[in-house]
Amino acid sequence: MTGIREKIVLITGASSGIGEATVRELAGAGAKLFIGARRTQQLKALTEELGEHVAWHELDVTDAASFEAFVDAAEQQFGNIDVLVNNAGVMPLSPLAALKREEWKRMIDVNIHGVLNGIAAVLPRFIANGNGHVVNVASVGAHLVLPTAAVYCGTKYAVWAITEGLRQEHENIRSTIISPGVTATELGDDISDPHVAAALKDWRQKSLTPDAIARAIRYALEQPDGVDVNEIIVRPTSANM
Repeated sequence: MTGIREKIVLITGASSGIGEATVRELAGAGAKLFIGARRTQQLKALTEELGEHVAWHELDVTDAASFEAFVDAAEQQFGNIDVLVNNAGVMPLSPLAALKREEWKRMIDVNIHGVLNGIAAVLPRFIANGNGHVVNVASVGAHLVLPTAAVYCGTKYAVWAITEGLRQEHENIRSTIISPGVTATELGDDISDPHVAAALKDWRQKSLTPDAIARAIRYALEQPDGVDVNEIIVRPTSANM
């Protein structure tokens, strides 16, 4: 299928930020959207606002059974799935010496296992259909490492590797990694170290808005089936990283 109109697109982490912006962008382009997150009130409000071509289901990306139920519900609602946008992520930055093991585990569970759970849920369907498209939202942190971001960047390097592996293993399934620079979202609101939280606020003085990333995702999805946009890095013009 060329273009995006009538494509069935699943989006995780859709309750705010890049996920919400992507829902709005793709709905405007005529896609049918099935959206998931843990915060169901936001999903319900977004669905009611955008109309019948958007539906929602509660989703915990760290739970494989939850992801399978999400994909099953999407098929029941709209039919065969064309695209999965793995957008959910967390970023509780801290120095390694702070030994925030629970925060490390949370990042690994959401940022890596969440992506793998999504791929596992849609890949057999894509193989059976002979086509499909997985879009993984990573970060410029997939290409660089900064102090306090070692574990976060590690998870995003992993997402880059997983996406590239998927591309190489399946000639009829497209894979795209979107790597945003600093973007004004809720990501990082769960940082528990006050000094790191203050530093993030300073970094965000030069920020993209989420709709910039949504347009990049739309661009990748609108290409003809024989064209796979493998990676897009999007930074603020004035960014120094």
